[in-house]
This record gives sequence, C-alpha cells and structure tokens, in this order.
Amino acid sequence: MNPAYSVILFTTASGAGYGLFALLGLVGINHGQASSLAFGVTAMFVSLALITVGLLSSTLHLGHPERAWRALSQWRSSWLSREGVAAVLTYPVALAFGLIWSGIVVAPQWITPLALASMVMSAVTVLCTGKIYATLKTIPQWHHPLTVPVYFAFAAMTGCAVLAAVATPFGRFQVFQVLLAIVFLAIAGVLKSLYWRSIDTAIARHTIADATGLRGTVKQWELPHTNINFIQKEMGYVVARKHAETLRSLVKIALVIAAIAALLSWLITPWLSLVLAVAALAAATVERWLFFAEATHVVNLYYGLDKA
Repeated sequence: MNPAYSVILFTTASGAGYGLFALLGLVGINHGQASSLAFGVTAMFVSLALITVGLLSSTLHLGHPERAWRALSQWRSSWLSREGVAAVLTYPVALAFGLIWSGIVVAPQWITPLALASMVMSAVTVLCTGKIYATLKTIPQWHHPLTVPVYFAFAAMTGCAVLAAVATPFGRFQVFQVLLAIVFLAIAGVLKSLYWRSIDTAIARHTIADATGLRGTVKQWELPHTNINFIQKEMGYVVARKHAETLRSLVKIALVIAAIAALLSWLITPWLSLVLAVAALAAATVERWLFFAEATHVVNLYYGLDKA
C-alpha cells in the first residue's frame, strides 16, 4: 500500500493523544486534582492538540474532505464511522475532565467519574481506529490478530513518553511515568516483533486463479493497462525487502533509545524525558509507515502479482 503521510500522522498523533488523555485520567483517579493549574492546562492542551491534529490530518487523504462528516452516519456497519463518532463524543468528556481536573472549575467529586470516562473513551476510539484496518480481509497483513493490540501498545507507549516530557518543565516528573513508559515500550517492541515474524512466515492464500475464477494454474499474459492507474499507485506500492529490514531495525533502535532515555531520566535528570518522547514518537512514525508500506492488497492479483 502507498503510505499516505496524512494517515501516518493521523494514527501516530491521535494515538499519542488518546494515550496521554487516558493516562491523565489515571493520574486524576490516583492523585485527584492536578498539582498545578499550569501543568493541568498544558497537559490537556497537548493531549487535545495531538488528537485534533491527527483527526484533521485524516481528512487530507480524502478526495472531498468537506464531505467527511457524512462518514459519521454509517456507524452501524463501518469501523471508520464508529471511530469518528467515538472521537466526537470524546471531546465533551475531555473538556469537562480538563476543566475540573486542572482546577479551572472546582468540582472534585467529578474527577474520578470523568477520569474513568476519559480512559474508556480513549480506549474505545483507539480500538475503532485499529479495527478499521484489522477487519479488511482484502489486506492479509492488516487482517491480523495483532493489529489492534499493536495500536493499543503504541498509543500507551507514546502517551507515557509525552506525559513524562510535559511534566518535566513543571517539576511534576514522577518515577511511575518512566516505569510505565518502559513497560509499554517493551510490550510494543515484543508485539511488533511477533507481528513482523508472523507476516514474514505467512502463507499466501490467494492466487490469480482465485481472482479470475479460473481453474488450474493461471498466468497473466500482459498487464490490463499500458500506463499505471490509480489503483496501482495506491494499492500496488511495494517496499524493497532490504529497505523494510532497515526500517524495522530503526524502529527497534528507537525503542531501545527511548527505554534508555526513560531509565536515565529517572537516574540522572528528568530532562532526558524529552529524548524519551522524541524517540518514542519516531519509532511510532516509522512503524506506522511500515504498517502501510508492507501491506499487500489482493487487487494486485489483477496486475501481475502471483499470490497474496
């Protein structure tokens, strides 16, 4: 698949935003109101900014972005529509939680209920985003049991990293932030490694014979078009194997750097949490690019691919 930068930004930024939002809910449950107004407002702003930038960037890949609102009407059958509905419903919860948790509105009795709602809405939205891809049977690399868990792991990992980085300038850096970050960095690395191993060893189940409805061994005599069409540009993108291996190594290196930065931010100086956040977001961005680039749509069976 052709990796659209708008969709990469969408899944990476919104994932980090929802991960951060859920963690702020956890902070609200454990510690009550934010320790300072400046920290509370900044943390909520960063969370909502990441979510908003991600959601807006997703419309850039549409032919008619002005019609994006119509997708909300198909929530009964479409995970894309459900993701949009969940995202819209999350905003009032986020604003209410942010106003009360930060201390702008004094209503401490509502912090825990709104914090729980924040965590649930974040999880539901990330679930819907992952399901958009996991339910597409036409793309074997996406129709995979680890697709949704990987989305959750990277959202939590980047959320932890961003929380530590945001807390540091306000003197609110805490050990539990980096410990959570290290745990989710490890989970994300293990799940992604298992995913890569699985798609590398998977047996191609679809052939040209399946696509054409013919029996026996079917070979394509010539391509259906003299020039590359839109489908081939979008669905026929292929990343070279050596490049894929290099980028996979970069993801692993970035995760290791993030884990080391997290540990050193605890042992030496909290300001290294900024390195943690940058490395974690870099790992998520490259991972997401590979997620799209390594995907093979079965429509390519009509354009020269033997198996998919």
